[in-house]
Amino acid sequence: MSSKRNRASRQRSAGATSPFVAKRTAVSTAVVTALAGAVVLPSLALAQNAAGEPIEEVVTYGQYRQSLVTAIGTKRESSTIVEALSAEDIGKLPDSSIAESIARIPGLAGARVNGRTSGISVRGFKEDFIGSTLNGRELLGIGDNRGVEYDLYPSEIVSGIVIYKSADASLPFQGIGGGVDLRTVRPLDANPTLAFNGVIEQNDLSSGNPDFDDNGHRLAVNFSDKFANDTIGVALAVASTESPSQEQQFRGWGYPTIDPANAGAGVTLDGSETVLGGHDSFVRSALLERDTIAGVLQFEPNDRVSLTLDALYIDFQEDKVFRGVEEGGAVWGTGSYTVTDVDNGFVTGADLDGGFTSVIRNDAERKVGELTTVGFNAEFLATEDWTLTFDTAYSDVEKRITNIESYSGVGRAGTATQGGPTIRSFQMTGSGVMFMDHPTAAPTDLTDFNAVRLAGPQSWGGALGPIPDFQETTAAPGIGPSQAQDGFVNEPLFDEQLLTVRLDAERSLDAGIFTGVQFGVNYSDREKTKVNGGAFLTAPTWPGDAPIPEQFRLGAATLDFIGIPGVVAYDGLAMYDSGFYTATDAGLIETGRLGDTYAVTEEVTTLYGKLEFDTEVGGRALYGNVGVQVIDTDQSAIGSSTFTGPTGFVTALPVDGGDSFTDVLPSLNLNYELAEDHLLRFAASTTISRARIDDMRPNNQVSFQFNLANVTEPTNPGNSAWKGSAGNPTLKPRESDNLDLSYEWYFADDGFISVAYFYKDLVNWHRDGAVLADFTEFYVPGYHQVVDGGTVFTPQLFTGVVTFREDGLTGSVRGYELQATLPFGTLSESLEGFGAVVSASFNDGSLDDPNSPDVPGLSDEVYQATLFYERGGFAARVSGTKRSKFATETRGLSLSLQPTVDQGAELIDAQISYDFGLGGFDALDGLFIALQGQNLTDEDTIQANPGNSREVTQFQSFGANYLVTAIYRFR
Repeated sequence: MSSKRNRASRQRSAGATSPFVAKRTAVSTAVVTALAGAVVLPSLALAQNAAGEPIEEVVTYGQYRQSLVTAIGTKRESSTIVEALSAEDIGKLPDSSIAESIARIPGLAGARVNGRTSGISVRGFKEDFIGSTLNGRELLGIGDNRGVEYDLYPSEIVSGIVIYKSADASLPFQGIGGGVDLRTVRPLDANPTLAFNGVIEQNDLSSGNPDFDDNGHRLAVNFSDKFANDTIGVALAVASTESPSQEQQFRGWGYPTIDPANAGAGVTLDGSETVLGGHDSFVRSALLERDTIAGVLQFEPNDRVSLTLDALYIDFQEDKVFRGVEEGGAVWGTGSYTVTDVDNGFVTGADLDGGFTSVIRNDAERKVGELTTVGFNAEFLATEDWTLTFDTAYSDVEKRITNIESYSGVGRAGTATQGGPTIRSFQMTGSGVMFMDHPTAAPTDLTDFNAVRLAGPQSWGGALGPIPDFQETTAAPGIGPSQAQDGFVNEPLFDEQLLTVRLDAERSLDAGIFTGVQFGVNYSDREKTKVNGGAFLTAPTWPGDAPIPEQFRLGAATLDFIGIPGVVAYDGLAMYDSGFYTATDAGLIETGRLGDTYAVTEEVTTLYGKLEFDTEVGGRALYGNVGVQVIDTDQSAIGSSTFTGPTGFVTALPVDGGDSFTDVLPSLNLNYELAEDHLLRFAASTTISRARIDDMRPNNQVSFQFNLANVTEPTNPGNSAWKGSAGNPTLKPRESDNLDLSYEWYFADDGFISVAYFYKDLVNWHRDGAVLADFTEFYVPGYHQVVDGGTVFTPQLFTGVVTFREDGLTGSVRGYELQATLPFGTLSESLEGFGAVVSASFNDGSLDDPNSPDVPGLSDEVYQATLFYERGGFAARVSGTKRSKFATETRGLSLSLQPTVDQGAELIDAQISYDFGLGGFDALDGLFIALQGQNLTDEDTIQANPGNSREVTQFQSFGANYLVTAIYRFR
């Protein structure tokens, strides 16, 4: 940077070492006094000299406050709009992953998945629209699409994080929401260290399942050192985690309109009221096991050459069980019910007089993944001005999900020996349903192994009709394919590879206002495949039923959170693994198996160039950069077109597709020093986020609705029995034109305030498209028909709707961000060590199509605050987050991702810690202990229908989580 720019703050940040010596001025004291008024601090005298003039006071910073200084320095010195998190913060937090720490950064918001923060939104855009990198290289996750699951990465391997809110042409991987760059340690730039980290974890929600615990642990070792006269550096981090989680979940099927003729005489009804149509509720227990190895080798034989080899390996397994019941309700479960309470068109209470057949679910899921990435970087100082860089990396990710459903109940459906229905009453609450005993019927004991049989108590196996093994026989009259499903397994397999190669040249300039130039090329070759496996499961006692085998029995799982005492607990996954069930390949009879099996390939070449400039306007520094990226994309995909053939089995034909196109993405960053310590930033850019992988599949599927109303529809294609769905391998990236404006006041090395505004004009977004198609060629006589009351009905209409994803939707997102870091010690020596980090984000966005869902991840309001105290070796922090509702995704049928609305959350975390070295205990120097509580208020996660928040579709309670950490660092 040229001498025209004020370098005072840069020198302070660059020269900082812990403990840090700060200079306090009257200006910094005044601003803290004004801002701290919000927390009603008393008026305190300031330090003065004999002449009554303010004097500088020297303050020693501890670890957490030093991390704030480092982050503020990174933000201040960047020529783009960024946020940062330093190693002191991450390394000293006993978070199980970096996701928990990232979620506290202003302008960001975390999304909990099964009680653990996993996804991250930047400026209202979820992780699918964020460019995630590791040491500047594109990062793979273990998700279904592009978004990175940040809880995959343990905090021990990360030395720093930078969040890019405005675009920079030299960053090849950016998204509409911004960019997240995770940085690992570089041993030649770090102090030698050897550290051991141990964590004990405890969940206060007791395990509802007898075969899982509510406690876990984490162990880690970090090593970094220099050799051969500081020309060779080696760093190694090894971390092993066993992290438990518990959950109580209610999930509502839907809320149909009641039929007053069947609703009894409890209250007056007009037929417009909605009621809970059914539910599946369960207690979940899980154990996450993650082993991570990260290594770095650096070699710098002289001042001109730097070679770095780094590698990361993560072995990931999460085992879960879901035990509970699936039951119909009014309208969809029983034809006889009495409504007892109605509130403004919503049924809040009823007696389910006719009862329903309860399906006891002993479901389980095993998710296994491996991530391997290896990178090499060579930096060469060719001349005093030119620096050349070569960088390449290869990453591979494999993930398999085995999700099994195992059904049991009071006997096989359709058999004479099946037991009677479950009869209950219910009341609706803000978190879902609460069941209670029916006024006249005795409750059914679902925990009795003597009464529960291992067989499907509902006739869910209709799709097995073409399979000869399950046809009705004289030995079992009335029992056929519909009664042959005793469970199901979804088993998708994902595999993804990414190769990147980058060549970069950079030099300093002394050409007027221009101070530097950088240009280069980045090439990436990415392939992601999905094999959507699945099978119907039938117990070996078919067509009869039998008790649950003794070797798989475990006890009982409790469901008292919805008023049900419990259900039998057995190991359904062990049954499947042992070959106990007869498995029938679902791909034989479900078009969605091969219809959702695909391979997508992308080759992307990015040419980029950037000029840095530095000048003066009005006697003040104006600096920044201007650049452009030219991105050439060649994308292709292969898959299958699937439909039901003349024998009732699926016919699959190979299909492929793709496209090539070029995007031009300009960017500009301007920074103006309004006055000393006052910065005004402006940025303008065009950014893209590539299409979802599953939307880019070329597959086509034909489906037929075996429903009397659809089959007999005479004219309306929208109500036809025929439907189709298709992917779109020609989808262009989502694109946005962006404006950013930020004012920042750095009134102290550990204190600043900022106000930011951003606007994103979404010039291309993806939406659901639809076309009419003729399905005559797919008609199979004798198969595509419905039998009702002995009468056979064949389709009346052969035209239907085919849905797909397409380009062309537009919209906009805008927002305001307020943040401040406030050191209270400037008010009085008695407040030294106290401080606060606060932020608020206010977002507004919409898509120009009322039928399209909201932008995924966009919350109207996000508030975050951390109050801290740090003195000597003692530190304490309390962090609170409040996030309003936002659009997201959840697992639906066949583990597919379905849109939903998360109602947001209010979370409170806290930590107390002691560093014995900073506390003056020389004999224990290097020892650090901490106690942390997460989700201390046991905040629930609630999702509801977008049109009516009382229609709860999902309620989840996870309990608070407590961690005790001990770290010992050899100095």
